[in-house]
Amino acid sequence: MNKVFKWLGVTSFALVLSSPAMASSLKVKGLNGKVEDNVDAYLSAISKDDYSATLRFKEQVLNEISQALQALGYYQPKYDYQVTGSGSKTKIVVTVDQGPRTHISKSNLNITGDAKDDPAFMSLVKDSGLGIGEPLNQGKYEAFKSSLTSLAVRRGYFDAELTKSTLEIVPSRNEAFVTIDFNSGRRYTFGETTFQGSQIDDNRLRSMIPYTEDEPYLASKLGEYNERLSNVGWFSSIFVGGDVKERKDDAIPIHVVVTPQVRNQFETGIGYSTDLGPRLKFNWKKPWITSKGHSFYLKSEISQVEPKVEAAYKIPLDDVLNNYYQIVGGIRYVDSHDTVSTQFGVGVERHWRLDSGWNRTASLRWMTEDYTQGGKDNEKGVFNVLMPGISYSKSDMVGGMFPSKGSKYNFSVDFADKSLGSNTSFVRLQAKSAWIRSFGENQRGIFRLDGGAVLADDVTDVPPSLRYFIGGDNSVRGYGYQSISPRNSEGRMIGGQYMVTSSIEYQYRVYGDWWGAVFYDYGSAWNDSPDWKRGTGVGVRWVSPVGPIRLDFAWGLDKKEKDKFQLHFTLGPEL
Repeated sequence: MNKVFKWLGVTSFALVLSSPAMASSLKVKGLNGKVEDNVDAYLSAISKDDYSATLRFKEQVLNEISQALQALGYYQPKYDYQVTGSGSKTKIVVTVDQGPRTHISKSNLNITGDAKDDPAFMSLVKDSGLGIGEPLNQGKYEAFKSSLTSLAVRRGYFDAELTKSTLEIVPSRNEAFVTIDFNSGRRYTFGETTFQGSQIDDNRLRSMIPYTEDEPYLASKLGEYNERLSNVGWFSSIFVGGDVKERKDDAIPIHVVVTPQVRNQFETGIGYSTDLGPRLKFNWKKPWITSKGHSFYLKSEISQVEPKVEAAYKIPLDDVLNNYYQIVGGIRYVDSHDTVSTQFGVGVERHWRLDSGWNRTASLRWMTEDYTQGGKDNEKGVFNVLMPGISYSKSDMVGGMFPSKGSKYNFSVDFADKSLGSNTSFVRLQAKSAWIRSFGENQRGIFRLDGGAVLADDVTDVPPSLRYFIGGDNSVRGYGYQSISPRNSEGRMIGGQYMVTSSIEYQYRVYGDWWGAVFYDYGSAWNDSPDWKRGTGVGVRWVSPVGPIRLDFAWGLDKKEKDKFQLHFTLGPEL
């Protein structure tokens, strides 16, 4: 028995001595930039548990480095492989001299078929990085072949074929020869477009098609059409696709399959802002009423300061997306500071979406307003007005609910005249503009500039809803909602004939979706001469799943009250 135990002990000791020494680290020196990044990417495939001082591991490491270098055109590298330490403190350092880079000395990139003169393919060849004198990059070679095939599918070359592709390398001369032959065949065109499942007249759907029959096929046009159909809101699901198997006479038939949207949509919600306090919302929408695509919506909001109901009936014209009429109506009650007002109005609007990206709206509205302004014993009246008007607006945003870049503009002119049945004559001008700009990934700037004027003999002849009151969450912060206005001899607000507000805000990402902000607001509403008000402060922004939430701690620098602090809380888009 003793001999057996001695034999087992010797065997165990021999196994320990023969096990490979584990290495604690592997470092590659002598490289930088994209070459270093590519080598690191290849070596990351080796688990750290496999690090060792064995010849087998050395061969594996040098092989990975060689493949990484060859992918970028380096075929004559030199290595200095050093192992230091022992046991768990073993360290491996590989010093690499990447050597000269291989360049392309011969390049034949041949496009035949209809794509020969296609600008998209000509641009692809030009930007391939595979021209004579270019440094060899095998990734670009593979990417170019893949790009040829995908571009052909997107542009309607459904018979395209890569007939030849070779990459020959002469390491001793640092030269490479590239040959690619690509036959695109014919380019197919858009065929007939058919519709299935639609409750809307086909002619309405055809008016939104961004292509014509016999026009060269382009997959992005189908995506654009899908987006247009989605934007009108008539359908709950949409499929737009070409059937290559049914191609005939060089044309691809297009099939549009849709599912009608439900006829009634309801939305309820609870909100809060420091301007209006708690709010209850109820919205009702009928996305389609007739086969012509008419639609209707009703929006209602209950708040202590400003409850209101608005409704609109939309009538699209032949150019569904860009031209439509809208019949609008609404009622609003205001009880804020020195204003008590009940407003009711109806009107008709004509909308155009212009090629420049601007939206133009011509309107004719009738409004009646029963109001008391400046206290019970002051200004009272019932105002009736028929107001023609025109407005231009434009909005460009990049980045979803929390844009990284964007701008928004709105300019409007409304007027009234006694000859049209109004109590008084006036012209009301208003301009609003805002910009968002990002500086890298963690910094944003927001800028606003608004202005307005009511051209009338006496502003008190114009109802309060058409005068100017400023201050609040989206105006001059540090002041209460619509608390900045000219005042009468009793110190009560009467509303301004003119208005200007401006704002500058800087935001910095603190962590994830949380941002900090500092801001400065400036503005006035006046009749004879401006009394400028300044507001400044700091804030917190959270990009929540339901939209940006803003909390601002603001100080009104020109407040007469001792307490100049004002808290502002809002939920929703910044512009």
